[in-house]
Amino acid sequence: MRILFVHNNFPAQYRRIMAYLDERPKLGVEVYAATLDTNQQKTQAKKTIKYKPHREPRENIHPALLYTERAVIQGQALYSALLKSKQAGFKPDIILAHSGWGAGLFLKDLFPDSKLLTYYEWYYHSINSDGMFLRDKPYDPNAQMRIRMKNTPILHDLAAMDHGQCPTAFQKSKFPDIFQSGITQLHDGVDTKFFKPKANARVKVGDHIFTKADEVITYVARGMEEYRGFPQFMETVYKLQQRRPNLHVVILGSNRVAYGNKRSDGKSFKEAMLETYDFDMDRLHFMGLQPLGVFCGLMQITRAHIYLTVPFVLSWSMLEAMGAGALVVGSDTEPVRELITDGENGLLVPFFDTDAITDKISHVLDNNEEYDPLRKNARQTIKDSYAVKDLLPQYWNLIKSVANGSHI
Repeated sequence: MRILFVHNNFPAQYRRIMAYLDERPKLGVEVYAATLDTNQQKTQAKKTIKYKPHREPRENIHPALLYTERAVIQGQALYSALLKSKQAGFKPDIILAHSGWGAGLFLKDLFPDSKLLTYYEWYYHSINSDGMFLRDKPYDPNAQMRIRMKNTPILHDLAAMDHGQCPTAFQKSKFPDIFQSGITQLHDGVDTKFFKPKANARVKVGDHIFTKADEVITYVARGMEEYRGFPQFMETVYKLQQRRPNLHVVILGSNRVAYGNKRSDGKSFKEAMLETYDFDMDRLHFMGLQPLGVFCGLMQITRAHIYLTVPFVLSWSMLEAMGAGALVVGSDTEPVRELITDGENGLLVPFFDTDAITDKISHVLDNNEEYDPLRKNARQTIKDSYAVKDLLPQYWNLIKSVANGSHI
């Protein structure tokens, strides 16, 4: 079987299934990849095809069409790049493409006989969804139009696909009912052999070496932004530092906005929080982006891992933290509630109530060993329902069934 993976930042969500296929040469799979020319990550693909948009969207385009034009330009770039391969005889049996950015828009035009299994993460809504969670008044009509039109490339993907995949039930629920029967809910899983508890774990942070004996809490996100509750977390850190002189806080992530809106004053959220609160910087550690080994070590020693999110795509890091045996103190929002039951395998806190979050974390720090059963249950949740050893064979079966046309 010849598989073409398409993702702007490949391997991304396909990293685990790629490893599964690479470790099983007897499956007889040839793996090809298509990704942006700016992506420098190395993969095990037999060949990687790079695509580069030839221009940015025009400045005078209708604002509601900006996202659509960017997607079309990206789809055109991939079409052009793959056309050369097609003319040289390349034809995939199945294409696995990540939806949303437009790269997969024209794949069925180029390869009409190839099956298309599309990976979906999010469908945009202006009401009762992610953006409204942070607002105290409805979007204006122009904003509602812009949000609705962001779904245009996704709708084209839904119409063209042979089948779809979505990692969580909550995320799948955001897609229109008419398409849901054609989307399989299947997460690509957590490596529970890698993300596991380790009693003697040690992590070097600056001049410190932290172990489970230290009073450490953690926060991890791609960007420091409202969507992942960074302002609320930093306010909580300030309050905790007043109470707990031995507390250290470790933050992984980039000083940028990956999801949602930037601040209107041009400052980053990190810059604004550091200006707003007088932190003890000797006990507040910004580590930027780190290898998975550092992240895993932090999850093995942390007293509490704080994960806040609006109703949006659930971060893989939360599942990996649970797999490593961390106690997750998570926001009481739909994506988190799908995995965490308060008081059983983690703790839920109100997203905006920093006093309540502070009190909950303080109670954990004062009664650390009492929460060990929750830590064990968190890992068991991942082992039972999200372990790669169980999910990747299901993923492979899904790929095969879509490729041979037997999937219903």
